[in-house]
Amino acid sequence: MDESQLSVMVDASQVTAPYEQIRAQIAELARGGRLPSGSRLPTVRSLAADLHVAPGTVARAYRTLEEDGVIETKGRHGTFVAADGDAAARAAFDAAVEYVARIRRLGLDRMAALAAIDAAFVAAGQHAVLD
Repeated sequence: MDESQLSVMVDASQVTAPYEQIRAQIAELARGGRLPSGSRLPTVRSLAADLHVAPGTVARAYRTLEEDGVIETKGRHGTFVAADGDAAARAAFDAAVEYVARIRRLGLDRMAALAAIDAAFVAAGQHAVLD
């Protein structure tokens, strides 16, 4: 995919922060294979200009994506979709393992842990998983 063809939009009417909208869309494009590994992303300034947002907004999205292993920055050579497509799944698993260890230290059971996760999703504006 050519970097000029990156299909990302920011909807100012959404309650979700612009950087999070950018992050989520790029992550989904990479996870879904529509943005193959090795694809070069636009520069921060270029994408910011295209989306009519501040460069810091795009930089924050890129920084978060890099922390999550979705993209990698190669200095002056640019920013690319990471070669390891399972990085996000591995990071989620690692976070889940840490969460389970903390839940056990707190003396809570599996159902309490799942209820807490469900409540966190609801607090983040997503639909409840458990009924």
